[in-house]
Amino acid sequence: MTDTGREIHLASRPEGWPSAENFRLVEAPVPTPGPGQVLVRNTLMSVDPYMRGRMNDAKSYVPPFRLDAPLEGGALGEVVASEADGFAPGDTVLHGLGWREYALLDAGAGRKVDPTIAPVNTYLSVLGLTGQTAYAGLLEVAAMRPGDTVFVSAAAGAVGSLVGQIAKLKGAARVIGSAGSPAKVKRLGELGFDAAFDYHDGPVRESLRAAAPDGIDVYFDNVGGDHLEAAISAFNVHGRAAICGMIAQYNSAEPPAAPRNLAQVVGKRLTLRGFLVNDHNDLRDRFVADMSGWLRDGAIRYDETVVDGIERAPEAFLGLLRGENLGKMLVRL
Repeated sequence: MTDTGREIHLASRPEGWPSAENFRLVEAPVPTPGPGQVLVRNTLMSVDPYMRGRMNDAKSYVPPFRLDAPLEGGALGEVVASEADGFAPGDTVLHGLGWREYALLDAGAGRKVDPTIAPVNTYLSVLGLTGQTAYAGLLEVAAMRPGDTVFVSAAAGAVGSLVGQIAKLKGAARVIGSAGSPAKVKRLGELGFDAAFDYHDGPVRESLRAAAPDGIDVYFDNVGGDHLEAAISAFNVHGRAAICGMIAQYNSAEPPAAPRNLAQVVGKRLTLRGFLVNDHNDLRDRFVADMSGWLRDGAIRYDETVVDGIERAPEAFLGLLRGENLGKMLVRL
């Protein structure tokens, strides 16, 4: 084991779109675990859209990233030293201190995973919070029912691609996705979506109307803006939206131009409900049982975009915000 490890620090807070200058690669001493702690050598980390909000110095549901300190996020690694009961060198641990090669954890901040049950990368994606977000948002927050027509934005992303597949497995009559390139639209067809469109091809409202001429019952929102406006227009009476994210607004310095049709919420008796996955941890066992079974049967497929090297983590994150990923964006350390 080396004496130093590399970390990605937040060098400055972005205004609008972040850039490489907002990050700094730093060499730091490898810490020594004290009582009740473990030292983990990270091997894989996740970059996710919510991290953009944490770069701002603003009150939110999670504290902002600190300047001149490592960013944080989901990561997997191998225990290299342990002073905690239940953890031994060689154990694979899932935790929240990514963006660094070595992480010092209190024992309660990490969870051992079994690499023989499933590929370890799935604990950061389809079997992790990504999959649970799709599952809880669709089935509990939006209360999807068999026979519903479901619309998913950013449908080729890590969460959206799973939402569409789960909807079909749970009996949706029709599933529609929006994505940002012809290749992604083609992939949605391969994943079982009944219809998909490239949102660059024209107004989202018109594309959605063509794909769902009889309206939609459920909208899983990863984008906000014109996608949410289009969904409101397309909703049938008592439509339900699970608001997972609004990536269209994350890098904007101006107030959003849409949705401009919120008055329809009243007449259509719509439910627009924001959610955080950790509010639905009571579903964890049910989710794992369902998802592991679907994976075992080949009923669920998932995509990953993997970038190598911690020094390229900012590049991976910026690429994620530009929509360059297919499925989950991961960095292999």
